[in-house]
Amino acid sequence: MTEFKTIGRPTPLVDGRAKVMGATRYTPDLQLPGMLHGRFVTSIHAHADLRGIDVAQALAVPGVAAVLTAKDMPDITPSSRSRLLLARGRVIFAGQPIALVLATSEAAAEDGVQQIVVDYAPLPAVVTIDDALAENAPLVWPEGVPSGAGEAGAHGADIGSDAKSKRKASNVAGQNSFSRGDVASGFAEAEVVVEGTFTTPMVHQSAIETQSIVAEPNPLTGGVTLWASTQSPFDVRKEVANVLGIPESDVRVTGMAVGGGFGGKNGLYEPLVAAAARAVGRPVRLVLTRVEEMLAANPAPPVRIHLRLGARRDGTLTALSGNVHLDNGCYPFDLAGFLAFMLASFYRVPNFSVYSTDVLTFKVSAGAYRAPGAPSVVFALDSLMDEVADRLNIDPIELRLLNAACPGDPMADGDPWPSMGMREVLEALRDHPAWKGREESRARGRGVGVSVGGWPGGTEPAAAACALNRDGILQVHVGSVDLNGTATGFTLMAAEVFGVAPDQVRVVFSDTDSAPYSGASAGSKVTYTTGAAVVQAAREAKQQVLSIAAEEFEVAVEDLEVVNGAVRVRGLPSKAIKLGDIANKAMRFGGRYPPVFAQGRIAQKATAPAFSAQLAEVEVDRETGGVRLHRLVVVQDVGRAINPLTIRGQMMGGATQGIGWALYEKMEYDSQGQLLTGSWMDYAVPNIIQTPAVFETAIVEVPSENGPFGARGVGEAPVAPTAAAIANAIADATGIRLRDLPMTAPRVLSALK
Repeated sequence: MTEFKTIGRPTPLVDGRAKVMGATRYTPDLQLPGMLHGRFVTSIHAHADLRGIDVAQALAVPGVAAVLTAKDMPDITPSSRSRLLLARGRVIFAGQPIALVLATSEAAAEDGVQQIVVDYAPLPAVVTIDDALAENAPLVWPEGVPSGAGEAGAHGADIGSDAKSKRKASNVAGQNSFSRGDVASGFAEAEVVVEGTFTTPMVHQSAIETQSIVAEPNPLTGGVTLWASTQSPFDVRKEVANVLGIPESDVRVTGMAVGGGFGGKNGLYEPLVAAAARAVGRPVRLVLTRVEEMLAANPAPPVRIHLRLGARRDGTLTALSGNVHLDNGCYPFDLAGFLAFMLASFYRVPNFSVYSTDVLTFKVSAGAYRAPGAPSVVFALDSLMDEVADRLNIDPIELRLLNAACPGDPMADGDPWPSMGMREVLEALRDHPAWKGREESRARGRGVGVSVGGWPGGTEPAAAACALNRDGILQVHVGSVDLNGTATGFTLMAAEVFGVAPDQVRVVFSDTDSAPYSGASAGSKVTYTTGAAVVQAAREAKQQVLSIAAEEFEVAVEDLEVVNGAVRVRGLPSKAIKLGDIANKAMRFGGRYPPVFAQGRIAQKATAPAFSAQLAEVEVDRETGGVRLHRLVVVQDVGRAINPLTIRGQMMGGATQGIGWALYEKMEYDSQGQLLTGSWMDYAVPNIIQTPAVFETAIVEVPSENGPFGARGVGEAPVAPTAAAIANAIADATGIRLRDLPMTAPRVLSALK
């Protein structure tokens, strides 16, 4: 990193002090004059007709100002969860909002909720994939499957669907398939074939901050202003405008500091809150309780993958066949096809055939959660890779290296892999002391397992602006949301390009009325897209500064450099002008120069995949089935480490969530569609005690062709291989192969017996 002055240096978050001191303002901290607090009345049934809602007693509660039902909402086609608003005539999942009580305090609103009487006519419900696909199963959407939210596309996970609702009504939301070569011949030439069915459960993002929204109507324009804990202000603006039937320009969205998102905050209840504010003509605040968040947000979907894998005696893969079923809940998520795509893309397999089906059930609709679908795919695929290695007595890492996809290899759809570092992270893990010393771990009765997985990466256009102020500060203006330290990354990149110290750069996040466009902070793409626009804008701003200085000094631009907050003539340190003085010459009455103001615009079309290889060392208690994770090593290709400090935090954070997938987390429903794990008392989120005593990270840099300074997104990849690595370590320790997540103590004990 010697060629760089700022990037590559571990740098604390620019907003870190404000956060740890409690000075950062989140959406629930907002207080507006006349604001009403909202509380949902939610369905107690997974499927029922609504015969009536009696709100009279609720309206008599002191402090209750209004009770809104579907008749008070825009009558629109409910093509996505965010357009469902309040239940109209029928409920399709337990926890679905039926009414919204608005009061002068949250306590009064909750008192009002208790006085609402709902008359239901319960109907049959199906809550599992098999029941939903059974003949004569009750249909979630008997009139035809909605189009879906398209949320998967925001994460770079949208490949479309071969089949929608054009055929007869069913609970099949979409189907897809990928194939190449002759699968039957591939298995015929295989000398070892392994096969299994793997399941992963519904898992919640479990951010510390729940869904939080404040909306205020604008009586002058008929529009609305929103403050929201959202990962995607511009998408929220678009959806709110569509629901309200008003121009986007009449909707203003401020993306507040987000207390955790992980894919779950790309827009859900913002249109409902905006419609409520317009209905009552007052500001409305909705902050979900933890129970409401569990019942009625948008968790990761349950997945079932049946997979068969064949290989020659030398370890070369010959064939792969698979079938993916994904439980979308009550709305299409269109993600199963992307899982099939990943299954047939990560390794070089000449013959494959993979099918996928998105299935609808009477449960809360699925949403994105960090690398959507990747933990499920890697759990199935890399478990079988370990079985192949065991059957052939081949080193598990060498088997993966033999078959790992390389740049230029065709993905499942035939497109070539761009630059990526799947092989490089495997090689780094192979050389790690934890792998080299695995026999010593085994001698202590522990198992060691490895896995590799990644994320293809997202793309989206973005813009940024840079201005030089009279105090010499370079101000960077972006429209993205800082979810994971991107403000610090933007600061370092702008400082590097402009030639100043990081403390001379300020990054400003603004609302959709004034900020340049940026896509959702999702899919590991903000640094890759908006960051590239920041670099472009900073470079142009520097050229404007140098042009002014060149005219002042009567020298060529090429003879100038920016050093220590000033522009000087190369070789003549005494001939210099401070950056603030240059800005002042362009920001005063009678100034000769236009202000320093530059824009960067980019439309990234090629992806920048990121891969992570991980090693887990576990100990299994044969008396209880309890799994103790002693060591976790996370190796990741980040392209270029803009800020190693926050990157390592992302790697550890993602892997910790992977531990939750592996050992603890599951949203459990009964046969009637009732959620049994509706709070953190019942739903097990891993805490610091459940992370390994030895938690190591290793950064690998394989620069991408298009990312700023070669950077790749880092947020998605580290969650992908953790569960598979832990499963492989359990198998190494016990000889038992588990195929269902989470691998809880009772499940492990049952398998041991």
